[in-house]
Amino acid sequence: MAHTKSARKRIRQSQKRRLLNRYHISRMKTTLKRIREALKKGDIETAENLLPLAQKLAYRAAAKGAIPKNEASRRISRVSKLVNSKKSS
Repeated sequence: MAHTKSARKRIRQSQKRRLLNRYHISRMKTTLKRIREALKKGDIETAENLLPLAQKLAYRAAAKGAIPKNEASRRISRVSKLVNSKKSS
């Protein structure tokens, strides 16, 4: 356990940041998962409707520092590619 006042504060801050990061990452991943599940079921319309939300959540997570900017772009790119390929076929 930390002894100094500043170390105790650091622990409090890091716990708060960890929970916020977890929140942003979890929402993003859940939305991406819902898109993939919709595509598996053949529900392309739902997947297309969820895509803008997923993009918003991914870029917000990146802006908050929960994930790197390139990771957000990569995730959105992959899921967009998936939706577009199902839409065209």
